[in-house]
Amino acid sequence: MWGAPAEPADSYYEVRPECTDVPETKFKIRPGKTLSVRKWQAAFAPDGQLDIGKTLGRIHRGVRIRPTIRGEVWEFLLGCFDPQSTYEEREQLLQERRSAYEKWKSVCHEIFPVVGSGQFITAPVITEDGQPIQEPLVDQEVSAGTTTTSTDMVNDLLSKGPLNERIINWLLQLHQICLDVKRTDRTLVFYEKQENLAELWDILVVYAWIDRDGKKVTGMSDLASPMIILLENEANAFWCFERMMCRLRGNLRCTESSVGVESQLSHLAMVTQVIDPKLHQHLETLGGGDYLFAVRMLMVLFRREFSFFDSLYLWQMMWALEYDPDLFYLYEEPSSSMNESKMRSRSMCDYMKIKSDEAPLPISVFLVASVLKEKSTQLLHEA
Repeated sequence: MWGAPAEPADSYYEVRPECTDVPETKFKIRPGKTLSVRKWQAAFAPDGQLDIGKTLGRIHRGVRIRPTIRGEVWEFLLGCFDPQSTYEEREQLLQERRSAYEKWKSVCHEIFPVVGSGQFITAPVITEDGQPIQEPLVDQEVSAGTTTTSTDMVNDLLSKGPLNERIINWLLQLHQICLDVKRTDRTLVFYEKQENLAELWDILVVYAWIDRDGKKVTGMSDLASPMIILLENEANAFWCFERMMCRLRGNLRCTESSVGVESQLSHLAMVTQVIDPKLHQHLETLGGGDYLFAVRMLMVLFRREFSFFDSLYLWQMMWALEYDPDLFYLYEEPSSSMNESKMRSRSMCDYMKIKSDEAPLPISVFLVASVLKEKSTQLLHEA
């Protein structure tokens, strides 16, 4: 019980010393209460098949996953790999995925050479009718160390012929993605390095290229950031993020008349009405019965409400509880020759849409309800 002294969980995700107002972690890592490297490796058979049930059971019991293996564990929790696959099969699939990612990234680089250069764009480079913006107001990251500007790049692209709608829409998103990137997890020492910011930008712009919806959504950088930190290989981080987006893409879709988590908000209202009818009535009286205050919590899964470590802990707990062994089998695996539209049209995203009507409520809805229940007295007297 007394064991070794507790180790601050956030010590693995170093916060810049001048950032003193970040949320503090609620958890401590103690020996014997973690999924260690040794226990993780012992869960694999000699040929590489994973005893996923044992791993899920440990996460269900609230153990913390060591940061050095968290990325690998997440790849299984998110369905990137079939736990029944062998080491050889996963290595082959890994190479195919990396090849597919590099192919898409090369296409993006050919259109706009900043992609993959270790830099990123911070200002609009094109108008909505496909014309280059002359001398953008902020373009330091592109022009530093090179004589080629973003305007030159767009003019060079235009010299090859008129731009199609897909390219125009993609170019319009580049600086918008960067605005999010430059605000994401900036309290972490990790993002003091330009190359880490550029890697996050690259992953998001490549995803924007293959995403058939073709719309940048605020919040995606919050979801991609942990993948960059936990998975050293950029392509592996991309595919882990892509798999997560298949689960959450609907949450992030918002229009002038609706939000992507609208159905979850309705269910949150119903759950709260059952567990704390007095609080629900109070919120109704205040005009908060639509529960819109919970939109951000549900859209980016509490990334901005909890510390970096605590949000990751919650993610893996929810993924373990919601684990579906069918996710791997119903996913169209990539290959180096695969057309991205085919990949997206037959991806797990479509499977999730089919499942949405019959799937149970996500754990996140109950988590928000439990927070409201815990703070009920305070809300009734102070709100």
